[in-house]
Amino acid sequence: MNVTPVATRLRSVATAVAVVLSLTLAAGASCDSQKKPQLPSVQEKLKKTHIYGQPKLKIGVATIEPLMGTLTNGVYAGFDIEIARYIAASLGYVGDEGLQFVPLATEDRIQALQGGRVDLVVSSFSMTEERAKLVSFAGPYFVTTQEALVPTRLKEKIRTIEDLRNYRVCTSGGSTSEAELGKHQIKVLVVKTVGDCVAGIRQGRYDTVSSDETILAGFRSQYPKEFEIVDMPFGTSESLGVGVPITDPDLRDLVAYFLNKSYLMGRNGKSSPWLTAYNKTLGPWLDADRPQPPPLNVPDLVDFDNKSPNR
Repeated sequence: MNVTPVATRLRSVATAVAVVLSLTLAAGASCDSQKKPQLPSVQEKLKKTHIYGQPKLKIGVATIEPLMGTLTNGVYAGFDIEIARYIAASLGYVGDEGLQFVPLATEDRIQALQGGRVDLVVSSFSMTEERAKLVSFAGPYFVTTQEALVPTRLKEKIRTIEDLRNYRVCTSGGSTSEAELGKHQIKVLVVKTVGDCVAGIRQGRYDTVSSDETILAGFRSQYPKEFEIVDMPFGTSESLGVGVPITDPDLRDLVAYFLNKSYLMGRNGKSSPWLTAYNKTLGPWLDADRPQPPPLNVPDLVDFDNKSPNR
């Protein structure tokens, strides 16, 4: 059979089209196979947490730490309280009607998380390796240092770590300050709270108290003419984080995600929940330009509508 030139050209065109189509489909399939897996959403993470479906979120806080966490006439206030409210609202618990604050002493924070008494702890909770074996942390949301609060009558006599060894030093039990003072061979008188130390100094039972700068600033704000904060070069900083049950990694991821969301807002020159809380509480008594530290181990999540997820 004779094949006309036209038929030959048509066959060649058809073959070329088929080859191009095959290559296109193959390329498309290759691209599909190389696409990154879809990121989980805030809502999907929330459904995996132990708080999903709970009518209230229980957060452990301090109630006798001025500027950080106080309870006066039924009203909770302080930097930690504001951070707790922001996290709760981000998780869908908007307003105090969906939020239950649980007063906790320093030494009770880990046990409260492990026993299910609280869902989170926002209470000057330093992130340490030892504690990380027992609970999880999201953060840090603040970095502070250990200092000493001294009465003005002793401000010229207590200036260094060595000076502390000659005085009655008080601190709260179960705190990182207690351990740090021990490392420097400083004998301490251990009580339940820093507030007990301050009261003891005013009553003549102790000479000074050592704790986180944030906590000391709170008590100095109450007695500005009686006390002074002395910078003690202990050589360590305290990273404050949000305590989360170690059995709930999804909740930890969500808290870290929302802390980072606030951090990014501040980095972009915008007002942020963190900055608002800081200026309202600690700012006037510490460095007003102090930035929020970047949280660690922040997951990539999709927050679809940029609003609080529904429970």
